[in-house]
Amino acid sequence: MNDKVFACIDHSSYTPAVCDYGAWAALQLAAPLEFLHVLDRHPEMAKKRDYSGSIGLGTREHLLEELAALDEQMSRVAQESGRLLLDGAKQRAIEAGVPAPEGRQRHGHLVETLAELENSTRLFVLGKRGEAAESAPQHIGGNLERVVRALHRPILVVPKEYRKPGSAMIAFDGSATTRKGVEMIARSPLFRGLTIHLVTVGEGNRAAAGLEWAEDTLRRAGFAVQAAIVSGEPETALAVYLQAHALDLLMMGAYGHSRIRQLLVGSTTTTMIRTLAVPLLLLR
Repeated sequence: MNDKVFACIDHSSYTPAVCDYGAWAALQLAAPLEFLHVLDRHPEMAKKRDYSGSIGLGTREHLLEELAALDEQMSRVAQESGRLLLDGAKQRAIEAGVPAPEGRQRHGHLVETLAELENSTRLFVLGKRGEAAESAPQHIGGNLERVVRALHRPILVVPKEYRKPGSAMIAFDGSATTRKGVEMIARSPLFRGLTIHLVTVGEGNRAAAGLEWAEDTLRRAGFAVQAAIVSGEPETALAVYLQAHALDLLMMGAYGHSRIRQLLVGSTTTTMIRTLAVPLLLLR
């Protein structure tokens, strides 16, 4: 069953917000919450560096043994550190009201690990940047880009600070992806209780007709909806509207042909992730 919320944590400063947004999503969806910490390599596959070119024959074997022991020790420390990280995340979720959150530590690469878990996942929650990219605030994390390219489940990309969502904006362009997103929201409890702003960047009858369909779909599902058509460059127009109405969350497509649904390396999605201080729910 595609029922779990997986929150991906590491030792970056984004982890507290990942925990809190993961707990919020799990409670909204009445879904199990599991925290995931991925170690980059298998401890048994730790590299054995070869210093034989600069080590005398009498000391080579002894030093290589010490290096192997050091690698093993560092691996044990990383595993214990990850275990403590997961324990802290679970306790934080329990305090937020999540019943019986789980934790999982895996060895390998994040993208491959999430792909293996995709069939049992309802939503992934990740921070904008992980440990490796935290010192580069003008860039999104490389792992995040690869995850969005590879996976087909919704991904909630969160900023460093948590704010409980009370409103959300849907960037709607009439595409199959965003139509599917509107239908998903209409069926899902994730946005229940939130005021929905439905925004299209464009002009003309075609934009109005698509927006009318989306607004009607959400209203019939019981949502309070405000619909708007705005003009300008998508990344600028959407950001201006979001900030002007002090909205708490943005949902948009991550793939497609129009500018609002460009591949993650395209300007719109990348700019929104990098610059906005609200979580983004990305759909494929």
